[in-house]
Amino acid sequence: MAEDSQRNFRSVYYEKVGFRGVEEKKSLEILLKDDRLDIEKLCTFSQRFPLPSMYRILVWKVLLGIIPPHHESHALVMKYRKEQYWDVYHALQVIRFIKDSTPQVEVFLRMHQLESGRLPRNLAFPLEPEDEVFLAIAKAMEEVVEDSIDCYWLVSSFVNQLNNKYKDFLPQLPKVLEQYLNMEDNRLLMHLKACSAMSKLPYNLWFKKCFAGCLPESSLQRVWDKVISGSCKILVFVALEILLTFKMKIMALNNTEKITQFLENIPQDNTDAIVSKAIDLWHKHCGTPVHLV
Repeated sequence: MAEDSQRNFRSVYYEKVGFRGVEEKKSLEILLKDDRLDIEKLCTFSQRFPLPSMYRILVWKVLLGIIPPHHESHALVMKYRKEQYWDVYHALQVIRFIKDSTPQVEVFLRMHQLESGRLPRNLAFPLEPEDEVFLAIAKAMEEVVEDSIDCYWLVSSFVNQLNNKYKDFLPQLPKVLEQYLNMEDNRLLMHLKACSAMSKLPYNLWFKKCFAGCLPESSLQRVWDKVISGSCKILVFVALEILLTFKMKIMALNNTEKITQFLENIPQDNTDAIVSKAIDLWHKHCGTPVHLV
């Protein structure tokens, strides 16, 4: 009876936001056919369901503000984006910051630095920590997006989202992780604290880099769907599920360095299952998040 009530509630909710019991892919297709894309409904869809790969790049571009909600403007706006891309690219060539042999992700970094007013005086300047984050995300995005112009705008906009929208919340995620780990497995938390490992977990890799370089592309896209659509808190639950999944291995280690090293290089064979369980935990603790950090 309770299940029926919950199902009825969900039906009413999805009808309210435009999902009228149609299979998920068809629901998204209906949303994408509107003359003006509804950002709130796209966010709700992305947070509730996995995005079909054939639509992911389009949805990300809309949610990140790379293209406007109006279909008729997409081609013109992308024309301007393309022109801007090549203008910045040419400027960097003129000042000899890039050349034809420069790796694509480094090109993206220099373009982002120039556009944000952070280009160093010369190439000899060491990279800042935020540059390392940019490069990690760019390398991961390259595996997802074939077109270099789309890839640059997605990386740049995604990093801007992390640095602006989530700027104040990202530093809080380690503490939030500790709170949820205490709820899910206090014994594991006590072990990590006893090893002085809780403060040394790979938070930069997990939270600042949004698991770029940690999860393979197929798993990473599903996590980024949630972050881009409005919730960086999903990162906490992915980290939590990694700890729970590899609990036996972690409990067998009593050295901070070894625990951190293992977590920075987790096995890649079951990451899809880890992400699925993390999303379940996210919904368990947060309900059906919409526009939540």
